[in-house]
Amino acid sequence: MPQTPVTNSSATTSSVQSQSSIADQVQASQTSIAAILTKIESVVLGKPKECKLALACILAQGHLLIEDLPGMGKTTLSHVLATTLGLSYQRTQFTNDLLPADVLGFSIFDKESNRFELHKGPIFNQVVLADEINRASPKTQSALLEAMAEHQVSIDGVTHELPTPFFVIATQNPLFHAGTYPLPESQLDRFMMRLSLGFPDLKAEKKILLSTSQRTNQRDKKSPVENEVVIDHNELITMQDAVSQVSVSNDVLEYVIALSHVSRSAYTSNISTLHTNQMNEPISCKPLSPRASKALLQAAKAMAFIDNRDYVLPDDVQAVFYVVCQHRLEMQPSQQLGASHSDLTRVANQILKHVDVLNPLGHM
Repeated sequence: MPQTPVTNSSATTSSVQSQSSIADQVQASQTSIAAILTKIESVVLGKPKECKLALACILAQGHLLIEDLPGMGKTTLSHVLATTLGLSYQRTQFTNDLLPADVLGFSIFDKESNRFELHKGPIFNQVVLADEINRASPKTQSALLEAMAEHQVSIDGVTHELPTPFFVIATQNPLFHAGTYPLPESQLDRFMMRLSLGFPDLKAEKKILLSTSQRTNQRDKKSPVENEVVIDHNELITMQDAVSQVSVSNDVLEYVIALSHVSRSAYTSNISTLHTNQMNEPISCKPLSPRASKALLQAAKAMAFIDNRDYVLPDDVQAVFYVVCQHRLEMQPSQQLGASHSDLTRVANQILKHVDVLNPLGHM
């Protein structure tokens, strides 16, 4: 008698149950997500999109670079992110005389115990704010590389693990400001996202001024809202694990691959033969590495998670493409005096227009 083919029903059932479990986790986290965003947006006024992207960066286990003029709220955003998520936090002001040991820590010989003891630096916090990172020397900037890539540091030949979760937020002033050192490409590539807050609108700026006036009258530098903890670090880790399990279809994977391939083709073809499908303009950019593709996919997963979905759409990829890829694509630094938003996003927009969402690999 012909035998009935055996199917691996247990594996299929397990996969369905796993996806159902992820969907349940996404749904269960929505109350906390809404509370976190409400708290952040109540402190960083008029910037809901930027607050959402910053939260997505943390959920995707990336690092964040905030680039803007002084006084735009970069440090405020960093502080409220840490306090909202219940994470230990320390700010380090980067200056031209800052040494790597000031960031990592150093060993001091203890006569009583007859051994060296480690005095930990600010890098051993869960959220590290490197304020005005491009005012420090390249040697000090590079001290963050191992920590950002491997969540560990080496001091005097000994490797030390960093706490979990670990998140670096760096702020940087535009390069036309005096006393700044451009970050090397290897350092820029460690940041999953680069954000720019921009000027507040009229309504938001009025609220900022009224809030500042009230605090001055009350002689209260920190409002209770800014110090309110919404979730603890264990819940954050659970969310990060759920984000990594958000499903990605083959079509979305091909879309991410196609976007990266366009940048590589433009770079290797001397930037003269590749044009957008809507405008006859050459694409001038650096190529996106596999690390950039991974960061783009992980950030898209985080956006889907925040939007109450356990699967990624091309819209999620497009929503994070600029903040994840623009600082990796630029041939020259973007923060030039007088540059408009359209100038800063031109390269990213060109690549997005070149790839057809319905047939992403059609141009290859």
